[in-house]
Amino acid sequence: MQERVQRQIDALVAGGAETGLQVAVHRHGTVLVDAVAGTADSTTGRPLTSGTPIFGFSIGKNVSATLAHLLVARGYLDYDSPVTDLWPEFGAHGKGSATLRHVLTHTVGLPAMPRGITPADLPDWPKVCESLAAAEPRWQPGSATGYHSYTFGYLVGELARRATGRPVHELLDEWITAPLGLDGQLRFAVPKDQLPGLGRLEQRAEQWPAVPDDAGAILAPWENLPAADLGNSGRILQADVPSVATTTAHGLAAMLDALLRGTLVAPAQLVELSAVAFEGVDQVFGNPARLALGFPIGRLGAPAEENSVAFGWPGGGGSYAYADPARGVAFALTKTRLVPNFDTALSITRIVADHLDRW
Repeated sequence: MQERVQRQIDALVAGGAETGLQVAVHRHGTVLVDAVAGTADSTTGRPLTSGTPIFGFSIGKNVSATLAHLLVARGYLDYDSPVTDLWPEFGAHGKGSATLRHVLTHTVGLPAMPRGITPADLPDWPKVCESLAAAEPRWQPGSATGYHSYTFGYLVGELARRATGRPVHELLDEWITAPLGLDGQLRFAVPKDQLPGLGRLEQRAEQWPAVPDDAGAILAPWENLPAADLGNSGRILQADVPSVATTTAHGLAAMLDALLRGTLVAPAQLVELSAVAFEGVDQVFGNPARLALGFPIGRLGAPAEENSVAFGWPGGGGSYAYADPARGVAFALTKTRLVPNFDTALSITRIVADHLDRW
């Protein structure tokens, strides 16, 4: 598997489809794949290593969702705890029935940032959270689902802050990265002195897919289409924006592997969090949605007959991570070139699935 994955990513870089790729596959605490190809910064030629963190957009939701489950595991919250127990002002405009379960299944009814919140406002935690608390939901919490692009991380993060009195980057360090020996490999807020060592994103896409008309009316363009300028911004990289994250493939796969192995949560909680929690039509994009608590269910590109129980988030631009309880496998792919598809991730996940089917 290691050899085939390495050959594939080398070919993608050599052929010009990609500039920098990391792939990691872990199983039962063992590293099956640790592959890297290309450069961290194509303008300087700085080589990419498996320890180079890369900003991966919504691949970071895997991290914020895991933190939410640790809040439950450590007794700070229950899945059915009302948001207003910790955040009373969030009950405005009929949102008082919202629970952590609704946050995790993207059913709160706040898929888009309130009008007036721009990328420049994302580092302003109080402003964003005050705006979300005062916002009117697009549907009654729990009645429908719709992708909460940037709002998801702030909803989880503000509950975490109010429950523990600490910002999410501190909880991430103490609860996940330090215990798992992943210092610097999973970040919301990146320290300033570490910025020069990150992978640099580049935008190489002739045409991004058109946003459905109704989605365009809900999400601002910056919420839906990833931009290299945003992912390379020092202000964004140094801020807590927990719907996105700066990670290595190894760090993500190690975290998801620890989740599967019972290192982060008990086996019974893993069963609960990975089961189907909501099914419906996504109100933002119009696609069928099948959600566990905090994650979409199904491996990206898996054939319908496979009925995959894997769960995990892709990231805008083509990154992807998932955990598969049936096979005990955790997978992550991070990349420096933003593209409007997941062709690279699909080609690698097919290699992994093919090898696992032989075992």
